[in-house]
Amino acid sequence: MQRPKAHILVVEDDPALLRGLVDVLVFNGYEVKGAEDGGRGLDAALHDAFDLLLLDVMLPTLDGFSICKEIRKKKPNQGIIMITAKGAEDDIVTGFNAGADDYISKPFSLREVMVRIEAVLRRTGKNPGDVEFTYQDIFFDGKNLVAQYQNETIELTRKEMDIIAYLYYHRDRIVSKRELLIDVWHYADSDIETRTVDIHMLKLRKKISQLIGDAPLINTIRGEGYRLEHEK
Repeated sequence: MQRPKAHILVVEDDPALLRGLVDVLVFNGYEVKGAEDGGRGLDAALHDAFDLLLLDVMLPTLDGFSICKEIRKKKPNQGIIMITAKGAEDDIVTGFNAGADDYISKPFSLREVMVRIEAVLRRTGKNPGDVEFTYQDIFFDGKNLVAQYQNETIELTRKEMDIIAYLYYHRDRIVSKRELLIDVWHYADSDIETRTVDIHMLKLRKKISQLIGDAPLINTIRGEGYRLEHEK
């Protein structure tokens, strides 16, 4: 039985933006609930268990800062990201003072949203690489660091599991080596010359081939990066 995925609450009063965020998060493997006003958002956050809250600052009935402060009183370890207007430095400072873990400024890219969410989940102890998922009939268990196919099992390192989980979450596109260095290794300078990704990818591919044979799971796109083989 699969362990529950990270559960995220999005509180946003713009219906189109709320729908877009919910769709993207669901596509990337999260369980998501949406609320269009502050009162409902606070009620949901207090009565349900969420691993992360995405809170817009400007909301009907109750603003995001008030929600953040109230949540911090009741759930001090709750992961919270504030959504602010572009260049609203005062909102950013107020959000951090209210207890937010991070912020996203509008307009934002979907990649930025995913990167910040994954970073906060790691810091708050809900690492996306810890979840369980099945791809190409291979069951990846991020909690116990194993992969299973039919009756065979292999052990993976924490970093190998983080790599395959990251590729799985972004399976709709090519993932560059630079992106992996930033988001999986957390390198501040992704232009540094290193064969770290190449070496880990080689070892990971070797383990997977031992499990499923020569059928490729991770494809190299020359000059661009890596991508999971399309699911059959």
